[in-house]
Amino acid sequence: MKKYKLSYIANLLKGSLFGEDIEITGVASIHNARRGDITFLFNKKFTELAVKSDASAFVVSEGIKLENKNTIVVKNPSYAQAVILNLFYHLREYTPQISNKAFVAESAKIDEKVTIMDFAYIDENATIENGSVIYPFVYVGRNVRIGKNVRIYPHAVLMDDTILGDNVIISPGAVIGSDGFGYAFDGTKYIKIPQVGRVVIEDDVEVGANTTIDRATIDQTQIGKGTKIDNLVMIAHNVNIGENCIIVGQVGIAGSAKIGNNAIFGGQVGIADHAEIGNNVMIAAQSGVSGKVEDGAKLAGTYAIDFKKWLKIQAILNDLPELKKKIEQILKGSQNGD
Repeated sequence: MKKYKLSYIANLLKGSLFGEDIEITGVASIHNARRGDITFLFNKKFTELAVKSDASAFVVSEGIKLENKNTIVVKNPSYAQAVILNLFYHLREYTPQISNKAFVAESAKIDEKVTIMDFAYIDENATIENGSVIYPFVYVGRNVRIGKNVRIYPHAVLMDDTILGDNVIISPGAVIGSDGFGYAFDGTKYIKIPQVGRVVIEDDVEVGANTTIDRATIDQTQIGKGTKIDNLVMIAHNVNIGENCIIVGQVGIAGSAKIGNNAIFGGQVGIADHAEIGNNVMIAAQSGVSGKVEDGAKLAGTYAIDFKKWLKIQAILNDLPELKKKIEQILKGSQNGD
């Protein structure tokens, strides 16, 4: 059982400890915490729950006070939660080995400290570096390069020539490097345009379950360092996404779009082909964006407009029936000479 003093946890969080420096043995939600657990209170409306909770300690946001409770006050609640969960729950560790039920091509280069599980398929000239774990039923194509400490979960597919940096996570069912959607019309039928490029995923990227990232037509589709991509996202050929972006579920990014650093896209955002999105852009859920978006913009709607303008429009929608009635009365009065 893992045990940590509250003072040790507070130091990790760069927070302020109030109360006794007791030992903590686990972490739980405020609803289910027991003695020995640490839990979280980031919203004042749950204070009553905290008062009744059996938790031994609480991590709270600045401005929240709990009388007669052991607390750690922090500035960044989400960061604190991430640190504590990582402290108590680590990724499962494996003894490096290659299953005799996996297929590994003779020309593949596999470092000594790699785990390849049952029924994985590693094709010609693939490279896998130390610390990486390949789960069952993963397909790794020809000339694929996988960096250090990468995890590729069951049924993920890495097509030929894909490159993964270090510390990448590919979730179950993701398909990286499938053909881009490219066709030419000759007047009677569509002819396939060969997609001969590749996908490059830089260090510390996470790709969600059943997400697809298409290979480039000629050059490369690229995902920048530290970007996190949710489940069921579609990224088309030749897209270039910058560093530390957040791409939420069901986003669709069309071919050759360019996304800057630190962008945040809400669920079901649609980005048109060849769009250019600047740095630090935030786009609300279900928005559609085309053309060029300047750095720091906050957009919403389809097609997306300035966020504050969109909020004003939404605020008057419920009043439209009454406004319409008043306009009709004014027009009627005008016609009658009033």
